Amino acid sequence: MSNIIKGEKEILAKLGIQALNKMQKESQKVISKEKEIILLSPTGTGKTLAFLLPLMSRLDLKLREVQMLVITPSRELAMQIEGVGREMGAGLKINVVYGGRFISKDMDDLKTPPAVLIGTPGRIADHFRRETFSLDSIRYLVLDEFDKSLEIGFDEDMEEILDQLPRVEKKILTSATHGVDVPPFVNLQKPRIIDFLREGTNMLEIRRISSPKKDKLETLVYALKKLGNQPGIVFCNFRQSIDRVSNYLSERKIAHACFYGGMEQIDRERSLVKFRNGTHQLLLATDLAARGIDVPEIAFIIHYHLPLKNEEFTHRNGRTARMNSNGTAYVIQWEEEELPDFIGQLTEATFDKKPIRLNFEWTTLFISGGRRDKISKGDIAGLFFKQGQLEKGELGVIELKQECAFVAVPKSKAKNLVNRLDNQRIKKRKLRIREV
Repeated sequence: MSNIIKGEKEILAKLGIQALNKMQKESQKVISKEKEIILLSPTGTGKTLAFLLPLMSRLDLKLREVQMLVITPSRELAMQIEGVGREMGAGLKINVVYGGRFISKDMDDLKTPPAVLIGTPGRIADHFRRETFSLDSIRYLVLDEFDKSLEIGFDEDMEEILDQLPRVEKKILTSATHGVDVPPFVNLQKPRIIDFLREGTNMLEIRRISSPKKDKLETLVYALKKLGNQPGIVFCNFRQSIDRVSNYLSERKIAHACFYGGMEQIDRERSLVKFRNGTHQLLLATDLAARGIDVPEIAFIIHYHLPLKNEEFTHRNGRTARMNSNGTAYVIQWEEEELPDFIGQLTEATFDKKPIRLNFEWTTLFISGGRRDKISKGDIAGLFFKQGQLEKGELGVIELKQECAFVAVPKSKAKNLVNRLDNQRIKKRKLRIREV
């Protein structure tokens, strides 16, 4: 028992976490005892660590087979879970597979089966059909954001997957939504429900911003200037609307990133990287960003378009006021537009009279090496401090991925850093460095 506690402390230290929160502690207790668990907790409360920590400690380090399968509805969520698992440094092989990724990359990664496999339903089902790896040792199954991964569109793949996993000993379903029906093919008998959905909801304020025109663009810009340099997300219902809003903001020199399903995967990833590291403090997004993406603490969200369903409203709002922090959701409402019943009556937002400047000081550099090259964040920091001659506080967020890395640096020093560091070596690997 003492070894497990020591391991947990070491893992939390690697993740930069002082202690587990109430939900995570309760999840550890229940997961250790029960076979079927439904974990309900708001977005951003740490559900990933809540199931990874107790399950990964049960895996066999010596067994070269898939032992734990995590299924998610989106690529971004799959990669987020993979990132947390790797940062835990538990000595287990972890891989991620998803649609849109070259199948040849999957095959290379899965030549030696990982202990933990994370993926989207379609790609997981594809590998089951190909018999890429043995299913005999899969004992732990997690359906993350199961209300999305079990809905129409995924259900056939999910049923095919679950039919081939008769040896599963523990099933964990997670969600940030109440009252979701679980299809019979999941074969839950008497699941234990851990419900933390009401925790911290009183930290969220919801306010209305009245728009005198049906076209809300001018009102949006007014609100953004008042809110100033704070991280936030603007939600639109359609990708075409994002293009229009983005063009309008660009003409007014308001920096932002975009995120929606029609974008190429690499562009979606880089939008999130820039948002996380502060290069852009504003993200224009569809409901794809309402859940399952790894983003920093967000001061506000804006409903540019009114959500069509209560679930969408809840998940959008869940991007702010997370982990017991404060946050505000703003609804831009045209004077002749009726609010849905699930929103109700709202108080008008008030702002300081003086507009706040909207400019951002960070930019993002791309580095052509990553974990696969045995490069660490410390290696990258050393390069930028020594050869790049950055001062303390001038090196921003470092994101380390399998084949590359991204670094936030002061915009004023980006060109000089590229000139100094391009073609430099880390661990004998020559690196290409350029501005994203």
